[in-house]
Amino acid sequence: MTVTRTQTATKTVVETKNRGLGVEDKDALKLEAALGHKQALSRGFGLFSLTSLGIIIANSWSLTGGTIVVAISNGGPMAVLYGLILVTIFYTLISASLAELVSSIPSSGGVYHWASVTAGPRYGRVVGWYAGFLNLCGWLLSAASISSTLGIELVALYQLSYPEVEWKSWQVFIAFQVVNWMCCCIVIFGNRYLPLINKIAFYLSMGGLFVTILVLAIMSRGRRASDTFVWKEYTDLSGWNNDGLCFILGLINAAFAVGTPDCQSHVAEEIPEPEKNVPKGIMIQIGTSFVTAFAYLIALFYSISDIELVLDSQSQFPTSEIYRQATGSTSGALGLTAVLFLATFPTLIGTLITGGRTFWTLSRDNAAPFGNFFTKISPTFGSPLRATIAVSAVTTCLGAIQVGSTTAFSALIGSYIVLSTLSYAGAILPHVLTGRKTIVPGPFHLGKAGFVINIISLLYIAVTVVFFCFPFAMPVEAGNMNYTSVIVSGFVVLITFWWFVHGAWNYEGPKYYKEAAKQFADSGSIGIAELS
Repeated sequence: MTVTRTQTATKTVVETKNRGLGVEDKDALKLEAALGHKQALSRGFGLFSLTSLGIIIANSWSLTGGTIVVAISNGGPMAVLYGLILVTIFYTLISASLAELVSSIPSSGGVYHWASVTAGPRYGRVVGWYAGFLNLCGWLLSAASISSTLGIELVALYQLSYPEVEWKSWQVFIAFQVVNWMCCCIVIFGNRYLPLINKIAFYLSMGGLFVTILVLAIMSRGRRASDTFVWKEYTDLSGWNNDGLCFILGLINAAFAVGTPDCQSHVAEEIPEPEKNVPKGIMIQIGTSFVTAFAYLIALFYSISDIELVLDSQSQFPTSEIYRQATGSTSGALGLTAVLFLATFPTLIGTLITGGRTFWTLSRDNAAPFGNFFTKISPTFGSPLRATIAVSAVTTCLGAIQVGSTTAFSALIGSYIVLSTLSYAGAILPHVLTGRKTIVPGPFHLGKAGFVINIISLLYIAVTVVFFCFPFAMPVEAGNMNYTSVIVSGFVVLITFWWFVHGAWNYEGPKYYKEAAKQFADSGSIGIAELS
């Protein structure tokens, strides 16, 4: 089989040179020869639209606003700002580790495909299975968290207009479902326009950030917080009475802001020269996420004139209270919250794009339930319509939990960070244990620094996975318990159950023909030079 594939790759390389094929045709040939998949989706993304997708999925500045209260309780503004710097450093290393892998294996399967290859032929099938489903579960929880954030923002907008209305969880549930299915329809029916939508969303997000910072800076004059409050004052309202532990627990806010480095890899089969463009997009995304979130948080924290009112806000969206303090009026808070909603809305579109593609790749390799059904690409819209609808349907079910238990739903959102980083470890750890020799280096290669970067990334993941399962407040009660460990364990049990029911007998895993990949690398179709 290896000889046949290598001969085929050699023939393909010669044809690529002699026939003068276009870039997209070459990418399709490489996808089939080296990774064993036929081109099913059109390569309509470019570097700018791809990077825009990554930036709007992270949308770090707008999403930090919705989770800022937990972080303020765990150290205050100072801990949030310095924590963001620290987390960004570690996520930059994780991003570099993943960028190296996608440069070698530009598959829409992302960490699922990489883990299957880096673990080697003996363990790759089972390691890839767990990495793939953990990653999918992470994206499902991400879709639920973004839908919830948008739902909360919509209800907050209504409550700002009608303050006499009492906050009810069913109101958020209705808004949750409306935005979830609106975005789903945009993804499945507007597939050919997604690159354009991503570009528009990028300008919308950056414009919203600029307007928000400008309004906060100008209108909060005379009511600004002190430099000491923002940069030096450490506030522990968690009840842990341990500054170090309190600080680590507060890092989840920063991780939520920048913790989506794999999102662009899931459209690797929809962009020309993915082995070059996707790594570029990943590294641009992490830099942009940090700069935008840091600038927004500084403006936001200086706008706080009464922290007690923020913490005691009657709504579940206390950012609107900060906006009210900054502008001095309800109408000002209403306007800034509307800007925040419009900037956050495309994030759910990008998340459903990624989640749908992830489920589609698992179905393509016969890992997901009813894989033959969900792997179909809509001939009319050119999108994985069935897989995307399935992701939105599961998101709907996760949203129903909010009606019964706000605490349980909050734990689902926190579990997203743990599940996604565990899936990254599933690809990076075997890469280290096998001496980083199971893949052919792509254009973005870490070289001798790779071992150090990979190991530091794994250490960060190990530490945060443990501490992010700790209760965020003491003493522990039913209303503040962190159920992350229970949820993650539950998903692992379900994944294991499905492995023994289906995977162990019917699942082969994604392909990677190393000799074929080497043929392309040696030919110059995929250079081994540093990324330019």
